Amino acid sequence: MIGMLSGRIAHRGADHVMLDVQGVGYVIHVSDRTLMALPGPGGLATLHTELLVREDLLQLFGFLTPAEKEWHRLLTSVQGVGAKAGMAILGALGPEGLARAIAIGDAAAIRRAPGVGPKLASRVAMELKDKAPAIMALAATVAASPAAARDVIETGVEGMAAPLPPAPAPAAAAAGSAQAQAEALSALTNLGYGPSEAAEAVARAAEAESETAALIRAALRLLAPKG
Repeated sequence: MIGMLSGRIAHRGADHVMLDVQGVGYVIHVSDRTLMALPGPGGLATLHTELLVREDLLQLFGFLTPAEKEWHRLLTSVQGVGAKAGMAILGALGPEGLARAIAIGDAAAIRRAPGVGPKLASRVAMELKDKAPAIMALAATVAASPAAARDVIETGVEGMAAPLPPAPAPAAAAAGSAQAQAEALSALTNLGYGPSEAAEAVARAAEAESETAALIRAALRLLAPKG
């Protein structure tokens, strides 16, 4: 299994890049959002990868973070969501937007992805709702300690000479936001709230807040009994 590749961008296509890893070119399919975050030809890049194996086809799909890769795995576990549909959903929403949509059951947001109809969007939101907290927590693990995350998620090729490039600024900002949300989620579950209801409250609170303490306060207000 090829879990991660680091090298130089040799070519950029409409939906893929060719990554030169010590003289070997890997064609890696990526979402529109990931393609925009990658450097131009000659730039260093690291992609977490998933290998799709079929009788007549081998395809690599690339992601900026292990959390994004895990979302893709979960998406493709839903009946009717193939690898390309999963990439389309991630491209339309991004991992944070997808986490929010699933946490609050927002099927309409998932429908924004090309080729995703209302029935499929509702199925994705329903089947993955209970899994959103775990991926939010994974995003925080990656932000706090990439080395620790690699002990949990397989990260693939060892012994590669190419250095890991620094994360693009938008990815770093997203990681900070994801970490704050995961910390708030952890605090709420420690207070006794269920993972799903806590994740929904944090996702709604994140529409207005970005710091951990503010997220917790806002989420607690949402979780407070009405009346």
